Amino acid sequence: MRLSIVWRCSGMGAGVALLLVGSVAVEQATAQKKSQDYTTAARATVLHDANVYVAADADAQKISLVTPGHEVVIVERSGPWVKVFANTDINDDANEDDRNKPEFGEDANVTPASGWIRDKGILGPATAGGDVILFGTAANLEDEAERPHAPKGAAGQAHLLYKRVAEYFPDSPLAGEAAWRSADIRWQLDRADISSLPSAKEQEAYLRPQIYEGELKKVEKRYPGSEYAARAAYDLIDNKLCGDWQGLPKCPEMETGLYMKYAQQFPDGPKAAEALYNAVYRQGVVVTMYLVQEDRKRSDEAAKRVQALAQDLKMRYPKSEFAARGASIAFRVSQGIAVYGSDRD
Repeated sequence: MRLSIVWRCSGMGAGVALLLVGSVAVEQATAQKKSQDYTTAARATVLHDANVYVAADADAQKISLVTPGHEVVIVERSGPWVKVFANTDINDDANEDDRNKPEFGEDANVTPASGWIRDKGILGPATAGGDVILFGTAANLEDEAERPHAPKGAAGQAHLLYKRVAEYFPDSPLAGEAAWRSADIRWQLDRADISSLPSAKEQEAYLRPQIYEGELKKVEKRYPGSEYAARAAYDLIDNKLCGDWQGLPKCPEMETGLYMKYAQQFPDGPKAAEALYNAVYRQGVVVTMYLVQEDRKRSDEAAKRVQALAQDLKMRYPKSEFAARGASIAFRVSQGIAVYGSDRD
């Protein structure tokens, strides 16, 4: 919820305006500060499922539910109860891009509501150590989401709680990583949804729905030169990849270029070795594809690129697992073993 005050002066003579400009500026600054302070103090999120009641009474009618990570705006307090506007952020993601769902899971059907919730598990920008608490809660939910039989909505809740760390505590040493984790979780969930569509098999990227890039691009913009910006840039490659190679070298050739460019742009980034390995693998695939097409010349050229890329990978990242994996691809190619398709003689 954003509060703002717009000051307008009209119908005044120049002399009167000059006399008032000083006092107006002071009043405007004071009002703006109060507005900002109120907004910061009022915004909060919950760390558990919180029922919203019509009145400050456990026997009152329940009118809504606030799940972890969603926001409330605190209006007043009464003993063990807090009056709030609940789920005020429910349509934030929908407004970012009309092609995306409003939120994850059943939360998409929740509407903002005014009511009372119990005064527990509520955390806002003024909470001491709140950045650590939010980050830890999000990390626990993310861990649960990766396990078999994960709790419903755990990944979406982790996404939102990480998001609150960066929003509520922008100066926290955890802010950059939290922003990245939040964006990455959404990216992975959206990618999984899109991969289940028939269009996901289309060779050309523009023929299938694009994964929403807004949150990852915010990470790049807010944390330039950081490892989190490098991670975000790596995720964004997904939108440019082919859905299905269809046995043709066009796609792995193009994707080789994407990963090589990334490795050159972020040589010290946490995903550089993996990107270079992806380039090695794709060139190994190209070797096989050209052989199937009986284009020996291009196959031999691709085989040379495999050896060169694998050697570069070994020299630049000798301790990386991907250096060993690249060496494996290079060996297979040198032995005439197919990297793509069946390798049986």
